[in-house]
Amino acid sequence: MLKSREDQEREEEARLAPYAQRVSESAGRRHAEPPHPYRTAYQRDRARIIHSRAFRRLEYKTQVFLNGTGDHLRTRLTHTIEVASVSRTIARALGVNEDLAEGVALAHDLGHAPFGHAGEEKLNELMRGQGGFEHNVQSLRVVEVVESKYPDFPGLNLSYEVLEGLRKHDRGYVRRRADTGEVERFSSPSLEAQIANVADEITYYSHDLEDGLDHHLITEKQLETIELWQVCTEYVKKHFPKLAGKRLRSYVIRELIDYEVEDLISATHERLEAAGVASSDEVRGEESLLAGYSDSLSKANRQLRKFLYQNLYFHEEVSAPNLRGCDMIERVFGYYLSRPEELGKTTSERLEREGVYRTVCDYVSGMTDRYLIEECDRLGAG
Repeated sequence: MLKSREDQEREEEARLAPYAQRVSESAGRRHAEPPHPYRTAYQRDRARIIHSRAFRRLEYKTQVFLNGTGDHLRTRLTHTIEVASVSRTIARALGVNEDLAEGVALAHDLGHAPFGHAGEEKLNELMRGQGGFEHNVQSLRVVEVVESKYPDFPGLNLSYEVLEGLRKHDRGYVRRRADTGEVERFSSPSLEAQIANVADEITYYSHDLEDGLDHHLITEKQLETIELWQVCTEYVKKHFPKLAGKRLRSYVIRELIDYEVEDLISATHERLEAAGVASSDEVRGEESLLAGYSDSLSKANRQLRKFLYQNLYFHEEVSAPNLRGCDMIERVFGYYLSRPEELGKTTSERLEREGVYRTVCDYVSGMTDRYLIEECDRLGAG
């Protein structure tokens, strides 16, 4: 049976919870476009993100380990796909908009610099006094300014609700109501945006842990004092006593993800019931975020996070390659800062409007690890 966009929107109206963000109530796009006959606005957003150059480049950007150091290690792209998957699971269980949650998840890391968080810190240092650099802010710039796919405007022209989900550190969210056009300010983003944010955390906790174990930078012995690892290991050993070695470890990670997702769904549902929110804008009006873990799991996650920073993220085998990458970032940045005329044509068009520092920052932050290394060699930057 053929389903038009209107058919899908009507099904959504009947299926979603009252506090969900309905696509029919979207605040729209900055640049008005005619609706698609078979795809909703959030489905179009998802496709625009996936088909963007920035999304493709995530394959060659560091998650924790330098890209290319292991065939099974996560990259920024595989991490993003995993976040999108977890976001859809949570959104479906809570009866909210899966397409929107997935769209936010797919776009959330588009602004990451090469060489992971170390690269982000280096670019922030190089942009001191020039507005700084922060990957969430850069993700917004990528989809609003940097990507160039349409003849009449810059960026991807995503819906307001996806852009809202990328404004993680805003102190308030400005939204134009779909029904009246009136501009309102809210304290929180949609529940779908909140879900994507926590799904990001669940994913990198568990999968960075798995990559660290597989790469022998941390050991199961070290994890014996970590509450979450103990709980999940005991569960797996009880139900699958014959599992051992890597298979046991992989299943413990699987159980850890399930444990976190189930806790998040349950705790979020309890907060929604207690708050009594009856619309997506009532979710936005809440001073505190509604999507989150129980108090006990929040405490356990803080312990795991501290462990990962102490034993994995600052491990020499992780930090040393990234620090070398930061040196290359600085050299390439300096090269183009002194020779902006050598920037690509599309990038150069932003020089007058954005200034040389921001334009060079956009260019360098968009590079993959591999391309930055090649550029450093090619330019003899130093």
